[in-house]
Parts: sequence; C-alpha cells; structure tokens
Amino acid sequence: MDDEYFEMELVDPVDVESDMDSDDNTEAPKMTKEVYLPSNKLAVDEELVCDESAYLMLHQASTGAPCLSFDVIPDELGTGRQSFPITAYIVAGTQASRTHVNNIIVMKMSNLHKTQDDNGDEELEDDEDYVAEREDLKKPQMACALIKHQGCVNRIRARRLGNTVYAASWSELGRVNIWNLTQPLQAVEDGQLIKQYELNDVRPVFTFSGHQQEGFSVDWSPSAEGVLATGDCRRDIHVWSPLEDGTWMVDQRALEGHSQSVEDLQWSPNERSVLASCSVDKTIRIWDCRAAPQKACMLTCRDAHESDVNVISWNRFEPFIASGGDDGYLHIWDLRQFQTEKPIATFKHHTDPITTVDWSPSEATVLASGGDDDQIALWDLAVEKDSDQVQDPDQNEDELSKLPPQLLFIHQGQKEIKELHWHAQLPGVLLSTAHSGFNIFRTISV
Repeated sequence: MDDEYFEMELVDPVDVESDMDSDDNTEAPKMTKEVYLPSNKLAVDEELVCDESAYLMLHQASTGAPCLSFDVIPDELGTGRQSFPITAYIVAGTQASRTHVNNIIVMKMSNLHKTQDDNGDEELEDDEDYVAEREDLKKPQMACALIKHQGCVNRIRARRLGNTVYAASWSELGRVNIWNLTQPLQAVEDGQLIKQYELNDVRPVFTFSGHQQEGFSVDWSPSAEGVLATGDCRRDIHVWSPLEDGTWMVDQRALEGHSQSVEDLQWSPNERSVLASCSVDKTIRIWDCRAAPQKACMLTCRDAHESDVNVISWNRFEPFIASGGDDGYLHIWDLRQFQTEKPIATFKHHTDPITTVDWSPSEATVLASGGDDDQIALWDLAVEKDSDQVQDPDQNEDELSKLPPQLLFIHQGQKEIKELHWHAQLPGVLLSTAHSGFNIFRTISV
C-alpha cells in the first residue's frame, strides 16, 4: 500500500537514575529523579522519561497514515487472560492525506511480553548471545490485513454476531459501511494467507447513504444482536435493524432532538431499546427507540458542558454515564438524578479538549479519559482523599493538592490522543491511538 508501513516494538526501559562519567576519583553526582506534574513546564534541558516500573506492559505500534479511530475485536481466546505474552486483535481506519489511499486495517498484535523482565537468569546476564536470543524471542509481532476504504475513516466499531465479526465504518464521504472481517482475520493468522488475501477486493456487505452529511458517531447494541445506531454532523440519528438475508433495514426517520452535530452515541449495556447521545449543542440525551422518532427522547441534560460534548461512555455496572467536552471537563452523571441536570462528580484535570472516555469493563468505579493535551488519565471514583497522608517534602504541596485523589495514573508519550479502549478480555489492558501511533499497555495501578 502506498505511503504505509507497519511496525511494532517494545518500549525500551529507560534508566532514570545514572552515574555521570568522571575522570577523577571524586564521587560523581547523581541525576535526581523527580515526579512530573502536568501543570509544570519542562525546562529547555529537561525531557520526560518513562518510568518503566509503573507499567506491567508497554508497547507501541505505527501504521504510517494515522488511524484516529479503532476498536477491539472480540476474540475466541478466552476472557480474563492474565498470563504473558498476550495477543490482541483490533480494527482501525486510516485518515490519509489522499482520499483514495485510505484503508481499514485488521491487526493482530501478538507476543506482547511484560515490560519488566522477571524471568531472566542472572548468571547469564553477561552472556551477549543469551541476552540477544532472549530479546529476539520477546520481540512483539504485528500482522495486518487491509481493506480499501473510500474516504477517510471517521469512526469504526466492531461487533461479533454469531461466529462472524463485523465492523461499521463512517466515511468522510457521508456513507456508513458494514464489513465482514472473516477473511482479513483469517489472513493475519498466516503469512501465506496474507499474500493471497492482498489479491482480493473486499467490498462492504451493506452500505447506507441516507445520512445527509458525514458523521462520527456509531455504536452496536451490546444486547440486541445486529442492532446499531449512527449519528451525523447534521444532527440526525438513525437506528439500524438486521434482516434475515444478512443486510440491514435503516429507519429513515431520524430521532428528533439535537440541534447540531451528534458527536457520540452509545447503547445502554442493559436495556435493549435505550440509547444515549451527545452533541455540539451541549446536550446529552437519553432515547427510548421503541417510541416514534419525534417522541423518543426521554431525558435531556441541557448545558451538560460549557461547549461541545465530544464523548460519552456508559458504565456497565451502575446507572452512570461519563462525558468529556471541549471545555476539558470530565463529568459523571447518575441517570437516577439526570433530571437535575447536575453531575454527581466533576474533574478538571485535562488542559485541552477531552476526545475519548471509557469505563472499565471489569471495575465499576474505574474509567480512563484522554485528550488533546497528550494525556491519558486513569481514574478510580472509589478513592477518597486521605487526610492522614504524609506529604512528600520533595514535592510542591500546592501542586500535589490540586490533583484529585481519584486520579490514579497519567500516561503520556502520544501526540493528539483520539481514542482509547479497555480490552474486555485482558484485565487492565488499555489500547489508545493518536496522530503518533498506537499504544497498548497495562499499568501497576489497575
């Protein structure tokens, strides 16, 4: 494929404390190890250094043209996998500079080892051949199968229906396509199959061109098989239902309520007909899709944010929705108190628009958020401030006191973060994409 390359690597450990070389017998000063606070500005001669001890695993991947949307593909390797190395499958869509060279990319990331090596033989650490062989065995692998896509991929979401994995992609050309991922998933399992697959011309199994503008919001229902919803930049939301012939029936009547672009939507994890959406019009709306489109909006939170509401995420265990906006605020909403139009919790940590938020699939109080400030923040709402906590004398008390106690971890190293997702089958594992590429990691905090 033109102008594309694929690469995956383990992020090398960095020594944050080292002795300086000296020609005399005087004791060399040591570099001091300091904790970085996002509110601090780095000096000209300073740079951020990753503390590998804070990660169980940290890998990065590049795909050439940026993939600003992706989704985790449900696999058949089991749930709750804790042992290393791990394997993950994802589907992503490119946003290349030229419309005609965009692709959907099905990726298999495998042989992902722990970042910290705790299985080495200390007696052989000085054996260069042993070290080289061990490092070679630990090299992460990435296999990719491509599907040509007309226009940039604004958003992509995957869903396993029976034994088949499908992906829904929003094109900048205003069309929503449904793709059968069976062939590319088979191809990434075998190098020979990939060569044969590259000769195939994969076409979408269904296309809907009824939206009057392009869009960015799409979600498969987790409880009603084959049902999905799509929202566009005009303000319209359409609900799709599967048909027996393997296609879909799209209700041409748009849900009425939003006055501007629908930025994100998500089905309830528990109620088959209930949908949430957010918009540039600053509102978050809850819909009952059994009602007529003009009457489907059950609840509305006006002025949910000070400006555009970019993203929402529905908690799988509690009646909570998290939202992030252009104002940099992260709000938590209790649907039992939604009519008050007041969040039950608010966090102002991000310094630029929040572009992605996702509740943990296994921990009811844990979520992650990311944004244009190049930060991914991990939160645990169950944590409360400890009044007896001892203050580190080496840290600025005023700066530390500004950090909410619910903030568990800050992950950095990517530029212009666009999406993140927890892996539902790999506890604690997060994947994220940005203009600078993909990260897949697990921290010691979750």
